[in-house]
Amino acid sequence: MSRRTRLLAAAAAASAALLAACGLQPATGYVPAVDPGSITPVDGAEDVAVTVGSKNFSEQLILGKIAVLALRAAGFQVTDSTNIPGSVASREGQLAGDVDMGWEYTGTAWVAYMGQTGIPDREQQWRAVHEADLENGLTWLPPAPMNNTYGFAMGPDAAAGLGIAALSQVADLPVEERTFCVESEFRSRDDGLEPMLEHYGIPLGDPAGVPAENIKVMDTGAIYAATAAGACNFGEIFTTDGRILALDLTVLDDDEQYFPSYNVAAVVRTDTLEEAPQIAEVFESITPLLTDELLIDLNARVDVDGEEPADVALDWMVAEGLVTAPGA
Repeated sequence: MSRRTRLLAAAAAASAALLAACGLQPATGYVPAVDPGSITPVDGAEDVAVTVGSKNFSEQLILGKIAVLALRAAGFQVTDSTNIPGSVASREGQLAGDVDMGWEYTGTAWVAYMGQTGIPDREQQWRAVHEADLENGLTWLPPAPMNNTYGFAMGPDAAAGLGIAALSQVADLPVEERTFCVESEFRSRDDGLEPMLEHYGIPLGDPAGVPAENIKVMDTGAIYAATAAGACNFGEIFTTDGRILALDLTVLDDDEQYFPSYNVAAVVRTDTLEEAPQIAEVFESITPLLTDELLIDLNARVDVDGEEPADVALDWMVAEGLVTAPGA
């Protein structure tokens, strides 16, 4: 069971209880005022109510606030129910009709919600969840370039000294340079470190591959700083984590596509989209702009610099010309 799946399962009971007892209530309703920009008012939008949800971690809060601001700029009557406690509660809220729109990751839906094996190809993974969720009354709009999947990164010294850019190039390094920092679950699971190294032709435990003593097992939160400090050459990371920027880490390209795709996409209840098909047009102007590099930067502004997700969302949207700030 993957880390994502295990955490979802562990949170399921508590999240469901919160939904049943309290309904979907935003933990923070702060959203700055917004005026139209390239996103312009939609005829009849003032008669359409849209509830936007998100999970309760920084990236999801930023994306959720982007959706709230965009839909308000387009004239819809938006209820902000972002900051829902956990993926299970967020998913159940959409299935139950309490949430009309949210951002979801293709791999999360396919692996954690639907119990399938992850698909590395971005388009194939999106198409699979899109077709499956139509039966659940949910429509997946096209995915963003950003892919918040697993990966490995190098610290500044390793990046400068090793001169590689892709996971396949680790095999070209001397065995003593093939050192990894991972968390315990990734070290042992069936789709974790061992099959990844096998996939890339450097088997774990093989003296000519990656000897067992080249692996350091750490808590997840410690891996980023340890990698930056040179405790290992390659540290396990999530590819849009703000600490990548803050610690000057360099992410290796998964050039042989081992890891599943976790591209984010706007997911809208089909009945809501049928009532207001212009919602899809609103997100057509946003989704293609969401890259790994952008989300690393926006996440760092929240997680490292302590800014409000809603302010970060508005600043970016204004800079892109998608919306304007009142009085500007």
